[in-house]
Amino acid sequence: MARKTFFSFHFERDSWRAGQVRNSGQFKGDKAGFIDKAEWEEVKRKGDQAIKRWIDKQLEGTSTTVVLIGSETSERKYVGYEIEQSAKRGNGLLGVYIHQVKDINGRTDTKGKNPFDNWYYERNGKNVYFSEIYPTYDWVNDNGRDNLGKWIEAAAKNAGR
Repeated sequence: MARKTFFSFHFERDSWRAGQVRNSGQFKGDKAGFIDKAEWEEVKRKGDQAIKRWIDKQLEGTSTTVVLIGSETSERKYVGYEIEQSAKRGNGLLGVYIHQVKDINGRTDTKGKNPFDNWYYERNGKNVYFSEIYPTYDWVNDNGRDNLGKWIEAAAKNAGR
């Protein structure tokens, strides 16, 4: 079954790497959350609320959210908003480390912190961090080119969608 999937990532630093994932040819279904530089600059110029409206619109109809994790992803305000909104909508969530994917200059990056460490649900008086619930994979080491569709499907099923 094809899933409409939202991709969350740090645009300025990781858009090239994210594009490699998007264009891998292995992904089935609709991809939301991708925007070209000119469009991003236009949305950004309109301010914080416009960015959040754009994100909310992109999340409509999605069943899964894939957070593409680069060196600084966990620190990005809008990635946090995307994770929070995805969880509120009941999307399946997963993270994919992309720091080993080469950028336009053929360079890799340092591994970033898991952004799921920043979010939690409160259950029975305890904080259960998203990193304890939602899986992460490495695009290179875990063969994302062949496995992304399976990861997305598993995340959607675990979310009950």
